[in-house]
Amino acid sequence: MRDFPWWLVAVGAAGLFLFWEVLASPLYSDILRKLSKGIWITAMVAVVAYAFACALGLGLALMQLSRSVVLRQVSRLYIEVMRGVPIIVLLLYVAFVLAPALVDLWNWVAGRLGVEPVRARDFSLLWRAVIALTLAYSAFLAEVFRAGLQSVDRGQIEAAQALGLKGWHRFRLVTLPQAFRTIFPALGNDFVAMVKDSSLVSVLGVTDVTQLGKVIAAGNFRYFETYNVVALIYLTMTIGLSLVLRRVEMRLRAQAG
Repeated sequence: MRDFPWWLVAVGAAGLFLFWEVLASPLYSDILRKLSKGIWITAMVAVVAYAFACALGLGLALMQLSRSVVLRQVSRLYIEVMRGVPIIVLLLYVAFVLAPALVDLWNWVAGRLGVEPVRARDFSLLWRAVIALTLAYSAFLAEVFRAGLQSVDRGQIEAAQALGLKGWHRFRLVTLPQAFRTIFPALGNDFVAMVKDSSLVSVLGVTDVTQLGKVIAAGNFRYFETYNVVALIYLTMTIGLSLVLRRVEMRLRAQAG
């Protein structure tokens, strides 16, 4: 009984009570119906940005472990800069500085190639937010991947070399699978954090759950009820995701054992 998840019972009871309030109250039901339109935006931003961040983070980790001094220094510079800038500042910078600069660069190239130029407003704020979250989280994930890759026993790599496996095959079949089991809890934790930090995209006007909550509360002046539902949605997403990730972690641990 000492390891019984009493915290989950407490959270579940509070969640059931709030869900009951939502179902029983027309006001809560109306707020949830309006907020549900933003759930898909929140999920899409979190999943797409995290997938891109994982790919970029893995590349940065490999650059840090490279024999090339230039690649190592470039990777370290990127990681330190991105980790040193608050995510909300990075969101604003990407949205209003980097994105227009990229549009200008594209139009400069398009003018010489005879391609039709684009307007800055055609660059969706949603994708600007995805790019910003990708850049921010890739720096943290790079350190996670680096630690995982370095944790693989050298003897495993030497054994793969003895079997005649080339560099890419050693990485794909030996190094990465073992590193993934080690770093899976950290990756899962960062994914949960990404779901929460996706709420920051509301500063750009992206219609996620948080932005819709602000709009609804400003319209009905029922801040208590509105933000109760907003918090309930995020808690449901993050706690549900945490439970799924914990189950997957236990399965990976059982397979490794």
